[in-house]
Amino acid sequence: MLTFLGFAMIATFLVLIMLKKMSPIAALVLIPALFCVFAGKGAHLGDYVIDGVGKLAPTAAMLMFAIVYFGVMIDVGLFDPIVKGILRFCKADPMRVVVGTAVLAAIVSLDGDGSTTFMITVSAMYPLYKRLGLSLVVMTGVAATANGVMNTLPWGGPTARAATALKLDAADIFVPMIPALAVGLLSVFVLAYVLGLKERRRVGTLVLPSGADEEPELVTVGTGTGAGAGVTAATAAGVGTTAGTAAGSGSAEVPAGTAVPAAGSGASAAGGDAGEEGFQGLDPQRATLRPRLYWFNAGLTVALLTAMIMELLPIPVLFLLGAALALTVNFPHMPDQKARIAAHADNVLNVAGMVFAAAVFTGVLSGTGMVKHMADWLVGAIPEGMGPHMALVTGLLSLPLTYFMSNDGFYFGVLPVLAEAGAAHGVSPLEIARASLVGQALHMSSPLVPAVYVLVGMAKVEFGDHTRFTVKWAALTCLVVLAAGMVFGII
Repeated sequence: MLTFLGFAMIATFLVLIMLKKMSPIAALVLIPALFCVFAGKGAHLGDYVIDGVGKLAPTAAMLMFAIVYFGVMIDVGLFDPIVKGILRFCKADPMRVVVGTAVLAAIVSLDGDGSTTFMITVSAMYPLYKRLGLSLVVMTGVAATANGVMNTLPWGGPTARAATALKLDAADIFVPMIPALAVGLLSVFVLAYVLGLKERRRVGTLVLPSGADEEPELVTVGTGTGAGAGVTAATAAGVGTTAGTAAGSGSAEVPAGTAVPAAGSGASAAGGDAGEEGFQGLDPQRATLRPRLYWFNAGLTVALLTAMIMELLPIPVLFLLGAALALTVNFPHMPDQKARIAAHADNVLNVAGMVFAAAVFTGVLSGTGMVKHMADWLVGAIPEGMGPHMALVTGLLSLPLTYFMSNDGFYFGVLPVLAEAGAAHGVSPLEIARASLVGQALHMSSPLVPAVYVLVGMAKVEFGDHTRFTVKWAALTCLVVLAAGMVFGII
């Protein structure tokens, strides 16, 4: 009964948000509450929710102060050189923009934190997507999939969990997986290239007029909306479009409600209406820039990320201290500090609200025992003849299981059972552990991952649209990693 209710609850949630019948926050709260009653455990709902909130509170705190910290770093210009380099490569070519999104997301993912990756990637690329009229779900899908592959880094979480659960060395799990993960990352770049070509066919290629500066003002961008924020005076104004700009000429998937420029509208998309809804650029001469403090801010960020990787302090504490220090040094006057906090308040509120709403979902799943019953059912459904192929089975199961449950639930609850079943048939725990990493590209778009709400919130994309577009590509990437692992003899 609990197994059926668990799958039914997840299916109901996904269907309602993808059909846009409910907002993600409402669905995350109301649907599990209803199913908790169906399971006959309505009297314990309060306990389940409080337990879920308690477990996710550190994550919510981390996201809140991480948004403030990196928002301030974007405001003061720390990432402008990186953004300039990426956007100089992108120019105004949709294909290059999408590939640049994948490259930027992969590079920033080296810090091991998905929220950081999405904040920097969206802050850099969002204004360009809006200017060129590109599909924003392409940006969120590519960024999430690239980050999912990179999430397997030893300090990213899954590898450490697998090593802890099976009492193995993280290096023994991760290092042999590098070739397969490299193939997976390459497949993300290929996917970005293909999606970029589709976007190019749909909106056309924009080119700078003859003699125009190679580095338009559009390249310095961010998300702040308070003091000093202003719409970029793009020197791309007046750009022309190449042939083939008819809307819909390509086959890129654009969800209902996504703004699509009409035929020949590329010029205005690239340099026209500065007041376009949802577009927020930062003037290269914005008042929030702190060029004299650039190296202080760079050093502080490096120190923060180093401390995070070395686990000197809990991540929420590190970002809390970092945000307080960044605000104090860069904006010593109280009104300026208040303005910076207010500028990023929308993102903080949206993300924190999503995390605490997700606490209801995860609390009910765990508290009622639905997760355990679902996992036991799936493991029990494995045919006896598949025993010698438990690594392959683990890799395939990692896709749905890490999507429908947290990494903690999968790695500490399910993986030991799979490893024990594999050991009975002579399959090494190392192979099982490596195979368990395969599903991370899909996991990063799970409704149970707080970072995905940072991504869709900052990109102003409906979670249902993101899910509908991304899941198939992320699943394909996971299968590529699994196939590569088997070909290389790693799994």
